[in-house]
Amino acid sequence: MLDHVFTDAIGALREVFEGALLERQAFEERFQTDPLLGDTTWETTYGLPGEGDPPRVRADVTLRWNTWSQTNYRSWYLGEDITDAPHIDAEIVFRLQGLEDAPEPAVVLEALPVESPPVGSDILARGGPTLETTFDGDLTVAEHAIEVSYAGVYELHHELLADGNLIDEHFSALGGWIASRLVRLGDLPLRYKRSLG
Repeated sequence: MLDHVFTDAIGALREVFEGALLERQAFEERFQTDPLLGDTTWETTYGLPGEGDPPRVRADVTLRWNTWSQTNYRSWYLGEDITDAPHIDAEIVFRLQGLEDAPEPAVVLEALPVESPPVGSDILARGGPTLETTFDGDLTVAEHAIEVSYAGVYELHHELLADGNLIDEHFSALGGWIASRLVRLGDLPLRYKRSLG
């Protein structure tokens, strides 16, 4: 059985991304369940309009609904008392790729605040940047990339479980923030291997 509260969160994010006119990378979307642990995960990637494939600036979004939360949700649904609220693990990775030069991390971090806006009563915290260098077969540098991730949990308190509209409202704030961060990152004065257009 697929718990509807998880698909509500997925639907809320999709609506916000589409409303912001972001482009979904269709082959980058996955919905999967771990056959051993039972965790359910949704992963998707969105980029700015007109960026092409692959986009130069993108956001990789992952929501995970672990078995512990699934069990607590079912207990709540059946009217049983639960001591801890179920939650959805969330991760957002902002990636700039196809860069001509190795980026200065401080320049990228200036466009990304330390915390996300509130998602209900929770926030996602920024991690450190990851730099990537890709080489050609003859070991010459082909391109550079940088990623910055945000991670946290979205706790599903009783009022959220009882009213799915609150989930839509909370995730709409997060979706708008992701769209604005992508625009800000796309405006950074960085040189790319591939120009737009």
